[in-house]
Amino acid sequence: MSVAVIGAGPAGLMAAETLAAGGAQVTVHDTMPSAGRKFLMAGRGGLNLTHSEPLADFLKRYREAMPHLKAAVEAFPPDSLRAWSEALGQPTFVGSSGRVFPEAFKASPLLRAWLRRLDAAGVRFAFRHRWIGWDARGGLLFETPDGPRTVNVDAVVLALGGASWPRLGSDGAWVEILATKGIAVAPMKPANSGFTVAWSNIFRNRFEGQPLKGVALTIGPHTVRGEAIVTRTGIEGGAIYALSAELREAVLAKGTATLGVALRPDAARDELVARLSAPKGKQSFSNFLRKGAQLSPVGIGLLQEAATVSGRSLAALPPAELAGLINAVPIAISGVAPIARAISSAGGIRFDELDAHFMLRRLPGVFAAGEMLDWEAPTGGYLLQASFATGGAAGKGALNWLAQRAS
Repeated sequence: MSVAVIGAGPAGLMAAETLAAGGAQVTVHDTMPSAGRKFLMAGRGGLNLTHSEPLADFLKRYREAMPHLKAAVEAFPPDSLRAWSEALGQPTFVGSSGRVFPEAFKASPLLRAWLRRLDAAGVRFAFRHRWIGWDARGGLLFETPDGPRTVNVDAVVLALGGASWPRLGSDGAWVEILATKGIAVAPMKPANSGFTVAWSNIFRNRFEGQPLKGVALTIGPHTVRGEAIVTRTGIEGGAIYALSAELREAVLAKGTATLGVALRPDAARDELVARLSAPKGKQSFSNFLRKGAQLSPVGIGLLQEAATVSGRSLAALPPAELAGLINAVPIAISGVAPIARAISSAGGIRFDELDAHFMLRRLPGVFAAGEMLDWEAPTGGYLLQASFATGGAAGKGALNWLAQRAS
């Protein structure tokens, strides 16, 4: 049983491990010169492998794709991922937010140990092999430094990633290849991305890179608590990423979206009104807001931006109106950051193109896994968890299909 895995990210490597354990001869092909480039990048700030919340809540993070991912994640849930990491010599811990990290807090030790295990299992690697499709007989076509190459195998697992961070290998070029085979692919869009805002020059120059801590962000019925960061061109950060799907769809539908920011989400309105009704004395208005309402300089700057847009003076607002604005600062989102700068991507192979074992119905023996499928999830470990889980599921699916053919 010879199987080609195309893509050396978490989904592809997990498929390769599963296939090798089932007795298949596996070669992993990747266009990059080494494995796990995006995986390593994701771990630079601390590798968030998965999350510790109850599985029922965990699965809801996959939104509309949850029914399609449920069986794979239940077969390889967060606890199994943690046990797998520990077996590779990388025990994990749960952070204060419930996120799960390796104790080494890095991706490189885990990846090195994983590649050693794969090597011991007989998995081979063919790097700098860019997949460009199939020949007339079904052979896999690759561009390599030594020229074109055709590879004939019994089954294929595609794990080519989405379209974010293309310089690390996930450029979405596979979309056109599958389209020639009649495979329906949902349009690729930025996910867990930043958004553009037309800040004033004064605000941009003073607050670029400043965090908004402990805020509550709202769009429509959706509210998220967390942190955001002001960028030169807009806003990004964990709480923004958690709302990126709603913000993105609003911008794509209407051209703009309004993000509400509660700067003091735990402060009662009456308390804020009382504080803002106190005499200002000789303080500047900014100092008055900083001390009386306990606002950060960047928070005060946001209030000034909102007042300027509305054509009013912030200092002239009555206390009740100012208190209301503090917990409902409107930010006009004017665009979505480019997909190349997004943490992940939405869209991909539509699930109705796949059977229950992640095999493409139109291409028997060809399986798909990871971020190239049509799903998205917030940061927090959900992205990697589903990539590992679907990679394992696709590997099992390929083994089952090969066994049925052999019987």
